[in-house]
Amino acid sequence: MTIIQNLISFILHIDKHLIDIIRIFGGWSYAILFLIVFVETGIVIFPFLPGDSLLFASGAFAAMGAFNIVLLIIVFFIAAVIGDTVNYHIGKKIGTSIPPNSWLGKVINKEKMEKAEEFFNKHGGKTIIIARFMPFIRTFAPFVAGASHMNYRYFIIYNVAGAGLWVGLCTMLGYLFGNIRIIKNNFSTVILIIIFLSVLPALIAYIKNRLAK
Repeated sequence: MTIIQNLISFILHIDKHLIDIIRIFGGWSYAILFLIVFVETGIVIFPFLPGDSLLFASGAFAAMGAFNIVLLIIVFFIAAVIGDTVNYHIGKKIGTSIPPNSWLGKVINKEKMEKAEEFFNKHGGKTIIIARFMPFIRTFAPFVAGASHMNYRYFIIYNVAGAGLWVGLCTMLGYLFGNIRIIKNNFSTVILIIIFLSVLPALIAYIKNRLAK
């Protein structure tokens, strides 16, 4: 299997892979989950790692006793806050010096940086919080915030608030509903629905933008 196929398998069958992680690493599973969330939110070239689905599935396993739900939420929360903070500083350090011909430079160019700065000055806090619930955008938002020199004190407040809402909501939904029989028996389908609902706002915004043009 290729890396992409392995990644898709990990995302769609994350419940089975979590079983393997718990069986192999035991208590160190918390560290593995910390690293996944940290990298997904903190390293701008890894936006494709599981986020919402990982939190939901881990919450479901916590309901079965595989994790301590309080410790799990704390681990995810710290990973999410540190991840966005690191991503912000990476964006602030290299955001304006990205080679224009690189794939990242095509996604985040000077024109978009100027628009991002204007947007963050007007809607910064709301952007950081909402982005938490949107795959890919969740990874790019703190990077662009740093690159556009969004006020750090302003950023960190919404970083913490967004992380708390995202981690708390997704993990507790898994904890409360992940082991209902119909959900448990169709876990891969539920994960696909979660992913679809996560990207739906971005898809709607893209369609509106295309129609406006």
